[in-house]
Amino acid sequence: MVMAQSLCIDLKHREPSVEIHILAPAWTAALIDRMPEVSSLIAVDFVHGELGLSKRWKVARQLAKQGFTQAIVLPNSIKAALVPWFAGIAMRTGWLGEQRYGLLNDVRSLDNQRWPMTVQRFIALGESPDALPRAREQVPPPALKTSASMVSDLRLQLGLKDSAKILALCPGAEFGASKQWPAEHYAKVAEHYLNLDWQVWLLGSAKDQETCAYINNVIDQQGHELAGKTSLPEAVDLLSCADLVVSNDSGLMHIAAALSVPLVAVYGSTNPRHTPPLSHNHKIAWLNLECSPCFKRECPLEHLNCLRQLSADSVIKESQQVIAPHVGKRP
Repeated sequence: MVMAQSLCIDLKHREPSVEIHILAPAWTAALIDRMPEVSSLIAVDFVHGELGLSKRWKVARQLAKQGFTQAIVLPNSIKAALVPWFAGIAMRTGWLGEQRYGLLNDVRSLDNQRWPMTVQRFIALGESPDALPRAREQVPPPALKTSASMVSDLRLQLGLKDSAKILALCPGAEFGASKQWPAEHYAKVAEHYLNLDWQVWLLGSAKDQETCAYINNVIDQQGHELAGKTSLPEAVDLLSCADLVVSNDSGLMHIAAALSVPLVAVYGSTNPRHTPPLSHNHKIAWLNLECSPCFKRECPLEHLNCLRQLSADSVIKESQQVIAPHVGKRP
């Protein structure tokens, strides 16, 4: 969803009068509300993996009344293409994906070498079929907006002081263990910045509470355990305060990048050339071993060397480089 904002920004830049609505799960409102290019969210409750034809038909009948002229279908599944087809939207654009002939009538054939990055593929769907692929430098980065007053109220509510610099750690990843840098490495990064009188925030979902508790135990409970205690909108607002974020390749990593905070993104089984942070003030920590990227949820070799052998010292070094241009710029 964060990478989709680049498409919205690009569409608005090329055609300022365009009206953009996003069909997506209700939980994405936390992000879409922070995208000024988007007019509204059309919230749906489709269950992942479920065809849900009756639900999709009902949503499509509502869309048919609203006069949409084009649907850009970002997912590659047949299910994702059903609603625009049911709604009779005149132009239905997307990559061929699961042989979606008929469901889409502006079908594009994906060349992975020509469009290696996911965000390039999104941008391409907003352009004519013969447009040249955008170089990385030509892709507008996502730019989520936050409210200073809401952030201030949230920090007060959670008892988070504003007198010290903030290291935000995001040690979780919904994808699986092959994206999760060891908790003990995160703890060493936390110790380094605690010794510099920074505060440490541990962010994530309820699934990450155990990992965050482990890290906090190692650092003698000097961190703020926020995993599972904040909503997604609150996590976005808190990340906007950070002077440095260290994160696995995850949704929170992309959110941090879209907030333009200094970021070190840790990669293991995935490829930073495919889904990198889309910001100008980040560093990538990746060993690029012979066995990676494998894109598996669990290490098929059962050693997870792509993450275990990535030392905390190397990530600290990367972090020092990414925060150096910002020293003295924030209280």
